Amino acid sequence: MPAFNPLVEKLSPPPVPSVAAWGRAYDGSQGPLIDLAQAVPGYPAHPEMLKLLGEAASSPAFTGYGPIEGETELRRVYAEHLSQVYGAPLGLENVHITSGCNQAFVCAAMTVAGPGNTVLMTEPFYFNHETTLAMMAIRTAFVSCEPANGFLPDLLALEEAITGDVRALAVVSPNNPTGAIYPPSLLEAIFKLCREKGIWLILDETYRDFMPEAGLVGGGRAPHGLFGLDGWEDTLISLYSFSKSFCIPGHRLGAVTAGAGVVAQVAKIMDNLQICAPRAAQAAVARALPLLAGWREENRQEIGRRAGALKAAMRSVNGWKLDAIGAYFAFVRHPFPGRGSAEVAEKLARQAGIVCIPGAYFGDSQQNYLRFAFANADAPTIGLLEERLRNFSLS
Repeated sequence: MPAFNPLVEKLSPPPVPSVAAWGRAYDGSQGPLIDLAQAVPGYPAHPEMLKLLGEAASSPAFTGYGPIEGETELRRVYAEHLSQVYGAPLGLENVHITSGCNQAFVCAAMTVAGPGNTVLMTEPFYFNHETTLAMMAIRTAFVSCEPANGFLPDLLALEEAITGDVRALAVVSPNNPTGAIYPPSLLEAIFKLCREKGIWLILDETYRDFMPEAGLVGGGRAPHGLFGLDGWEDTLISLYSFSKSFCIPGHRLGAVTAGAGVVAQVAKIMDNLQICAPRAAQAAVARALPLLAGWREENRQEIGRRAGALKAAMRSVNGWKLDAIGAYFAFVRHPFPGRGSAEVAEKLARQAGIVCIPGAYFGDSQQNYLRFAFANADAPTIGLLEERLRNFSLS
């Protein structure tokens, strides 16, 4: 048998299906399964969104190839939306549409780094970012984010980690897996450090729509002011996903926001990866973006209520500690020191009907943690965690 590509063969199997298998082994004895694993919207897409998708999918106009950079109308509408969110002028030349945010990260990484180069990441890290880089023979280096600092990176540690072979720093805010939200001042300091060091800042903002003070629908504070800084195009590459905000993860739609030079490089990559992102979904989202603003704001508030329900449930469970919580995710310290997070998560799923992601999937040093994707469940369901966690034992 011929050999496999060793860069792919050495990777572990995708983590989410293995965790889902633990949940399928649950016997239902504690009540309904509580799925806090893969981050998916815990409510359906708006009927108008489904209508728009249906209309676009049945139109012959979207059955052929489209522009590599994305549908012009979506790029225009999204650029206008971004300009409102960040209070900075952005145009369609700054937007490239991709098939999901994971693909946006692939494109960003390939644009700025190649085999043997290094991309610096924070730990805990999003596992798909790490495996993406490994498949492309791009090295990774990590800066630890400590619980005592709210899982935010230390600037001095970042500066020390930027060695000569580092081409980019990749950060996620709001963070996956911890939920930690980077303050605008910290993001500006990180940006200026990257600019000073001559490296790219890849900022994954998949969950920005669900920040407690979201600027995109509710008129709140902007996530950061980086797009207003001089020369941002030479340092910043921002990534986004339409999946969570519009409840359409199966339609795979994401975006890169960057300087026109970056967009031109991404187009070369996309032409070989996929040619164009799904066209029907692009057409539907272009219309839904302004149309469903109120509904999206209601969902942002609902996620806040779910976060509140999790905080309340965890307050009364001895031994379990909520070390971080933000948009969509919470990073929970389990009360079994010395026991692996995968062991804890598997037994939690099989015995208590709580499915979550082991902390070790986000870095070997995260064995004491579990990731709860609390946005998946409504507040009453989250309330069930209190009794189940209180009664759970590894013995």
